[in-house]
Amino acid sequence: MRAGRLLLIAAIVAGVSYVGSWFLDLPPAGSVIWKGAGVALLAAFAATQARRLDGVLLAVVLMFGALGDVLLETHGLVVGALAFLAGHLIAIVLYVRNLDPGLSARHLALGLTIIPVVTVIAFLLPPDRAGAGLIALYAMGLAAMAAAAWMSRFPRLLVAAGALMFVVSDLLIFARTGRPALDVFPMALAVWGLYFTGQTLIAVGATRTLVALRNG
Repeated sequence: MRAGRLLLIAAIVAGVSYVGSWFLDLPPAGSVIWKGAGVALLAAFAATQARRLDGVLLAVVLMFGALGDVLLETHGLVVGALAFLAGHLIAIVLYVRNLDPGLSARHLALGLTIIPVVTVIAFLLPPDRAGAGLIALYAMGLAAMAAAAWMSRFPRLLVAAGALMFVVSDLLIFARTGRPALDVFPMALAVWGLYFTGQTLIAVGATRTLVALRNG
């Protein structure tokens, strides 16, 4: 438990301090490593707490998030998005394995609504319409992940909220792409802040639940 706590603290320090790296004249490799470190350490934190398949799945989801962070910088948007999409699909498996047994009709309806709403918004956002279809396809996987998180037994104020922060972060990226006027510090801060906070909430909330289930 102590190792896990230290890894979580290190992850938060790495993720928050990454913003400061934007103002440093770092070599590209240093910036990429710093960017990937936060979520990679969250994956390590989850791995130290994993004892069963669900814990392993959570660690793998976060690992693909860290991989996506790195690939976005080294190989571009499409390759990075594929890594994130792989993580979303694995997260859906994790959340479906842990569906809320007391899921109400209202919460089911709200969860399912996330998918078309996010997909349509993502399709409408990019000014370059040539890539709008692929963006919508990715967004459908992203939205399905958030919907599954909402309908899972993991705490909504942590895991579902974190998944929705991830969604908003990506929507901001879609809105910013191709619009130089939006490529400014406040937008970058919102994108990273929502994304990393969301990943942290997912890691902490899901791990806390899985440990409680294991011990209970």
